[in-house]
Amino acid sequence: MTGIADTAHHRNIESHVASPSNPTVAPPYSFLDRQQALDDAVEALASSSMVGVDTEADSRHHYPEKVCLLQLSNGERTYIVDPLAGLDYSAIGDLFRDDAVQKVLHGGDFDLRGLHRDFGFTFANCYDTSIAARFAGIERVGLASLLEELLDISIPKDQRLRRADWSRRPLQEDALAYAASDVVHLPDLRNVLEERLRALGRESWVAEECERLTEIRYVPPDPETAWMSVKGAHVLDGKGLAVLKPLYEFREAEALRLNRPPGYVLPAHALVHLAAHPDTAMEDVPGMSPTLVRRYGRGVRAAIKAGVASPPLRRPRPQQPLFPRMTKAETARLTQLKRWRANLGAELEVDPSILWPMRSLERLARAPESLDAECASADVRAWQRERFAEPLRQALAT
Repeated sequence: MTGIADTAHHRNIESHVASPSNPTVAPPYSFLDRQQALDDAVEALASSSMVGVDTEADSRHHYPEKVCLLQLSNGERTYIVDPLAGLDYSAIGDLFRDDAVQKVLHGGDFDLRGLHRDFGFTFANCYDTSIAARFAGIERVGLASLLEELLDISIPKDQRLRRADWSRRPLQEDALAYAASDVVHLPDLRNVLEERLRALGRESWVAEECERLTEIRYVPPDPETAWMSVKGAHVLDGKGLAVLKPLYEFREAEALRLNRPPGYVLPAHALVHLAAHPDTAMEDVPGMSPTLVRRYGRGVRAAIKAGVASPPLRRPRPQQPLFPRMTKAETARLTQLKRWRANLGAELEVDPSILWPMRSLERLARAPESLDAECASADVRAWQRERFAEPLRQALAT
């Protein structure tokens, strides 16, 4: 690698060796906001067998949210990429699609969706340490807990930094060190977890689960139905839904105009209360402070008026047909199947919910003869079918 020291804001933080008496590690890193430094860093990482990946976004402060930092580390070299610098990031996309380099994440759903949304990045060969920890039978699967338990390393837990506005520039050294600490240990953590899984004979289970991560894409909310997702909307009748829709649309427009999260504009419980009780004085609505009434009162009143004048709305019908209520025999069979799964989880010392999907058990409770069809369904993994189909068949026969 050449040129990084000259073309990047290279910030070295004193590195400490983790030990029981000195467990905190402040990793050295390079902050990349220039094109040549970025390209050189990606070239260096491309020869690694694995690269830790993490992101920081600004969802607490802005709307719509965006990826504000991208952290990459092979354990020896750690880079913090500035996604807001307006660079050509296509080399990073090539790295993420390179099947020869394993991308190690922790709770990676959020990162994968954000990177696809903002840059169109897709991934090959992913490994999620939170998934691996669950299959290894570890109860506390947060990153900080895993690092303490498995590597005897402590990372910063500063709540102020957790709530930081990552879109601000320049970022302080402590914020960047905090971001680096979330990614630098991922390759080592992956190796320790993989050793445990290998000893348990479960590495293929995790491999299949992690392969599914490569299918994750960002899907924008449907503007025609997004308002139905407001927390508490399920209590509303058709008239209430008709009022909620324009209230939601007003809040959405204001959030976009102000670049502020919708909950900061108007809280969800206030929208639901107004939809259910449109005649209530806004000053009496829970969550509607005098400032909010003064700022948004006119727009809220107009939205309520439009909703009251609209015909009642119906909730969309579920895509899958609703099953009739279970019979006593079916309920008893489902209880038996749940007990089978719980006992299996206790025997293997893992969360039983990962061993066989509940939706499949519910279908089997109604149609116990359909196990072969269940094994072929998209809900059931190959490792579940290979390891547990026959024990489940026996449980259904009793």
